[in-house]
Amino acid sequence: MTAANAVETVFKIERARIIAAAARIVRDVGIAEEIAQDAMVAALEQWPDSGVPDKPGAWLVSVAKRRAVDLVRRKENYARKLAEVGRALEDVQPPAEPPDADDIDDDLLRLIFTACHPVLSTDARIALTLRLLGGLTTEEIARAFLVPEATVAQRIVRAKRSLAKAGVPFEVPGAPDRASRLGSVLDVIYLVFNEGYSATKGDDWVRPGLAEDALRLSRQLAALMPDEPEVHGLNALLEVQASRIPARTDSDGGPVLLADQNRARWNRLLIQRGFAALARASALTSAAPPPGPYVLQAAIAACHARAVHYEDTDWRTIAVLYGQLAAVAPSPVVELNRAVAISMTEGPEAALVLVDAVAEDPALKDYHLLPSVRGDLLARLDRAAEAAAQFTRAAALTHNARERTLLLTRASELSAAAP
Repeated sequence: MTAANAVETVFKIERARIIAAAARIVRDVGIAEEIAQDAMVAALEQWPDSGVPDKPGAWLVSVAKRRAVDLVRRKENYARKLAEVGRALEDVQPPAEPPDADDIDDDLLRLIFTACHPVLSTDARIALTLRLLGGLTTEEIARAFLVPEATVAQRIVRAKRSLAKAGVPFEVPGAPDRASRLGSVLDVIYLVFNEGYSATKGDDWVRPGLAEDALRLSRQLAALMPDEPEVHGLNALLEVQASRIPARTDSDGGPVLLADQNRARWNRLLIQRGFAALARASALTSAAPPPGPYVLQAAIAACHARAVHYEDTDWRTIAVLYGQLAAVAPSPVVELNRAVAISMTEGPEAALVLVDAVAEDPALKDYHLLPSVRGDLLARLDRAAEAAAQFTRAAALTHNARERTLLLTRASELSAAAP
């Protein structure tokens, strides 16, 4: 491997840690990202002559920290910055010395909380997180979310400016604020995963690369926050859900619904990882009820994963878990999912009553899964014409081409079967 290749590989792996280390000193993620790039340039200039260091990641982090200190010292307000930074300046080591591993982990945690700060819009949090922590380029983020590259670039630039303007501290929030701030972090990772697991628009039903990025972030967060049950709950949920991705599409890329999936294609290693993460989350919540929404969703996913065949699914337990989820995180979408579970235990008629009860909620006005669920229940009640109309409406609401085709096919089949 050439020195240039080594720089590229190491930088890709260590990029987030380098940015985090610099951001602890300059207190600005935008400037920290530029410093990280400078460190990479320094490596490209020096490693071909000096050779690749024994600890190349530590070398890059140390260079970035030194340049961050130099930048702070050049500022007119150096004295104030010095007081804020404190020990961070004294801890800077020459490039040959590795940084303290615990410091780096703390810096990464600070970077995660900063990128997912509630002062930013959801779209901005997602874009900034994928850029700083996922290492994706603006082009890759734009392609994943099917938006213009310029739009993503603007979101990232504005996000950095917003953080600087709001004076968002580069820190892990204290106990009083941590729960709410952690919720924002988990939600961002979950949204990224969902876009990969079930794309909201475009021609692809799944985008595995995006799901893998979110899964990697969830694992990283679980390692950084080992005592947070919801962190392990999210990790468990994503591990189990990711295990199904190979079975969610056919050979042509078309959707394969849960009931029809070949479970032999589910990734058993990911399922076991998910079960292990769920066990850790459950152990942490055993003395502090109730479990949070991600732990409960992971438990639901685990019920599906334990079923060897679709017919073996423990729908009663799933319905109970959705009831608990509705209690801790009320949502019409949760009620809709609970209705599906109820339909498998008490029948479609009982479930249709629940669906009709939430149908008028404004949050579900343009939610394509509402008519889709109604269509399925009506079909099971032999009300084919009504079911076809619901699937046609669902097809009009979805922005995913593969899903639209599936829904229209079901509508056509039901129309043909209607008396």
